[in-house]
Amino acid sequence: MSSETMKTFGFYKPGSKDEAMDFQLVEEEKPTAAGRDLLVEVKAISVNPTDLRTRDGKKEDDESLTVVGRDVAGVVVATGDDCSYFNVGDEVFYAGTNNRPGGQSEFHLVDERIVGRKPASLDFAQAAALPLTSITAYEALFERLGVSKDPSDNTGTSILILGAAGGVGSIAVQIAKLAGLTVIGTASRTETVEWAKDRGADHTINHHEEFGPQLENLGINGVDYIFCLNSPDEHMAEMAKVILPQGKICSILPAFKPLDLALFGKSVTFVYELMYTRSVFQTADMVHQHMMLNDLADWVDDNKIRSTMTQHFSPISVENLKEAYTNLLTGKTIGKIVLEGPFE
Repeated sequence: MSSETMKTFGFYKPGSKDEAMDFQLVEEEKPTAAGRDLLVEVKAISVNPTDLRTRDGKKEDDESLTVVGRDVAGVVVATGDDCSYFNVGDEVFYAGTNNRPGGQSEFHLVDERIVGRKPASLDFAQAAALPLTSITAYEALFERLGVSKDPSDNTGTSILILGAAGGVGSIAVQIAKLAGLTVIGTASRTETVEWAKDRGADHTINHHEEFGPQLENLGINGVDYIFCLNSPDEHMAEMAKVILPQGKICSILPAFKPLDLALFGKSVTFVYELMYTRSVFQTADMVHQHMMLNDLADWVDDNKIRSTMTQHFSPISVENLKEAYTNLLTGKTIGKIVLEGPFE
């Protein structure tokens, strides 16, 4: 293959929502870095439910190649003229945006303002598990919910994390504990309960049962914050019961039904978190994601945060991509699924 081309994995048709994408190996022109873009040689990627939502939103008559995969860890091989944060040879990790091609290719263009330095203590596969979920958790906790980063400010303050063993939950539990919160995670299986507690959850409850009685059994009469990582409609009534007056709820998925009126009576704040907002809308504070990832890298290298990788595939191939997304479609994965190069 020419040095001016690269291997890319994508799909042309959306296919069945119950199956992994019909990935094809395609030879594409190697892109060129310009402006604030970095050209990154991709070493590892991870899979996320957002990739499935991109597929599900593709129209049947759209015959263009769709390339997903937001989480990337790799090495900078070229920089645009306006870049100032990175140099050729730097090891980086990031979560790309959803209005540009994903990172399932040998080389990938990304705006340096949403890129962080790879934690020195992690290999590329371990690092690729972290960006999208970590930015989501970071923004949700410290920006949307307004949690203080100073643990001394959060003494006696509690958060309920719905879906504590999933990709976002696995990192949200760790960051919330780092901030000094009392963390209650929801998990319904022995292995997910163990995983959540191993990540630092103080308590776990079952999201298939009423929240209130379970919290009361733990001596907790309500929570200050809720981070909802599952359907908010499904859990709205229970969240409304256990959120304390003037508490705050953040969801990473949209609510399609009216909010529970109990939230009004308690003056509860309900907010959304979507980590693509800054990059899609090119907000003035877009560089905050660069800063967040560097914070995360520091926490990892200081042994305060651990990678959430639980499954590892290599090489990056049609067969391994299909298996990774088939596993993701079960809805029962713990932590993150990672694929590491080479591209074959």
